[in-house]
Amino acid sequence: MQNFTFHNPTKIFFGKGQIKKRVGTETAKYGKKALFVYGQQSVKKNGVYNQVVDALKESGVAFVEWPGVKSNPVLSHVEAGIELACKENVDVILGVGGGSVIDSAKAIAAGVKANHSVWDFFTFAQPVRDALPILAVATVSASASEMNNGTVLTKEDCCHKFGIASPLFQPKVSVLDPTTLFSLDKKYSAYSSIDAIAHMLEAYLNTPVASPVLQDRLHEGLIKTIIESTDIVMKQPDNYEARANIMWSSVVGFNGITTAGMGFSAFPAHMIEHALSALYDIAHGAGLSIVLPAWMSWALENKKERMARFAREVFGVKENDPLQAAREGVGQLKSWFSSLGAPVSLKEANIPADDIAKIAANALNNAQMWKMTNYTKEVISEILTIGQ
Repeated sequence: MQNFTFHNPTKIFFGKGQIKKRVGTETAKYGKKALFVYGQQSVKKNGVYNQVVDALKESGVAFVEWPGVKSNPVLSHVEAGIELACKENVDVILGVGGGSVIDSAKAIAAGVKANHSVWDFFTFAQPVRDALPILAVATVSASASEMNNGTVLTKEDCCHKFGIASPLFQPKVSVLDPTTLFSLDKKYSAYSSIDAIAHMLEAYLNTPVASPVLQDRLHEGLIKTIIESTDIVMKQPDNYEARANIMWSSVVGFNGITTAGMGFSAFPAHMIEHALSALYDIAHGAGLSIVLPAWMSWALENKKERMARFAREVFGVKENDPLQAAREGVGQLKSWFSSLGAPVSLKEANIPADDIAKIAANALNNAQMWKMTNYTKEVISEILTIGQ
């Protein structure tokens, strides 16, 4: 195990009834006027909106609403949110929704404090030096943005989807109530679980050194838990224990705990998927269900021992030969994605194979930004060809 520093200051309130009980009192500790950021009506349909509004009013916190965050959040909406936050002199940002909403809240929080374009953060032209305090209410379990320091944003005019991290993006408080997941349809329940698994699997497979057995077992146990729990919610969407297991597993799996002592891990599937969602606005989890198995098939020979362990520990593969075991594991993962109704090829997502060169060119921007220099346009095209 390598040396590491772990610091995650986000306070989590988890469970039934925590939104109404905690959101107002906790927000009041950080400001008197909040920018209430949310998406496109789902929080009103599932009752979360009313819970948040009531809690803020009861605690005397004034708020300005900023709805309209879309899946794959965009720069123009964040810029308008920054303008509104400045005009209204808010002093705290409250994001209520999935990862896209919370990511937008983070970008707005930093943008309010900057005297330059918020996009400069995402191109590393400027460092994040300050941000308003951020609180979150998670209603989708996928990105773990509610307990990590990352955010992702898409610039529409050039179709670039970039991600950055800063300690200032760490939410002060996040409220997680598994009952908010009950209203998710099967499609987005599936995509969310795939995203959460991809975060862990990419770290697990791409660690540059021998991974500590503790970290391996954390990853394997969390992935198995998400798979088992997702199978339950596909049939019982209001199964509290299954939703709770998914909600907490997705957070634990991508907030620094599982990767402590592993060193830096590349995320090639995410790098390529960002091009898909930037160009075609495909749901992130749906893009990953295409790219991740394709990348694993491409990397099979070089990573056969790691993939064989994954296959044996997660899917119970009995094959002794590492390459064959790895191949079976990739096949089982891809089959599971497909069983959830997720696309596992470009064709299934209505993305033409003729666009592979264009996708690879877009993904190359992320590869260069993330210093993944071995992923050339040609290599990315090879991976996408496997997944066509």
